[in-house]
Amino acid sequence: MVLKSDMPHILAVDDDDRIRRLLAQYLTKNGYIVVTADNAETARMILKQYDFDLCVLDIMMPGEDGLSLAPFIHKSYDIPILLLTAKTEPNDRIAGLETGADDYLAKPFEPKELLLRIQAILKRTRKHIAVDPEQVMLNLSGKTYDVIKKQFFDGHGQLISLTEGESGLLHALAQKANIPIRREMLAAQLDMDVNDRAVDVQITRLRKKIEDDPSAPKIILTLRGKGYMLKTDDT
Repeated sequence: MVLKSDMPHILAVDDDDRIRRLLAQYLTKNGYIVVTADNAETARMILKQYDFDLCVLDIMMPGEDGLSLAPFIHKSYDIPILLLTAKTEPNDRIAGLETGADDYLAKPFEPKELLLRIQAILKRTRKHIAVDPEQVMLNLSGKTYDVIKKQFFDGHGQLISLTEGESGLLHALAQKANIPIRREMLAAQLDMDVNDRAVDVQITRLRKKIEDDPSAPKIILTLRGKGYMLKTDDT
């Protein structure tokens, strides 16, 4: 079961340091998780590691440009693309949209307009699952998790008390149940430092509270090279 993420993930690709900082700061402030890349090569590497909901892509970059990278992203990852460019001629806009991009914004741009365009694209393209009161309870190895109330119940229906950190981690995993999430993405979503193994520590603590046998977990699985995954009973 995959639920709409509270914090969409955006990849911003631009060779201009100032633009990358602006995108990261402004979009993060407005509720997005942002990863940046300064060229196409780096963007390709990042795309192999993380899942994104949208890519903001500059057209004019040294080396491989955005017009070349956009079709690759569109075909390989099926995520929407918002192109940024200093070119404003109609033919340039058409060329950009022909790559499979969803929208086109000319530089310089107002951050508010960029935000509104991103919101419009995500509204059209994100795969939402309707929130049905009968479908928000995840069955987890005989136990249940209420996605809306963020409450975990044991096999006897008793509420299990979780700390704020444990609850946030469980909710993040539940939003993409049965899909592995890399440690780095969890750390970014929960505002943790990935380098100090904070996510691993919280996983260990959470397993002690919700697993029958934390040493042989059946609810929160570790998938080597892929990350952590919340496994529901219906898979």
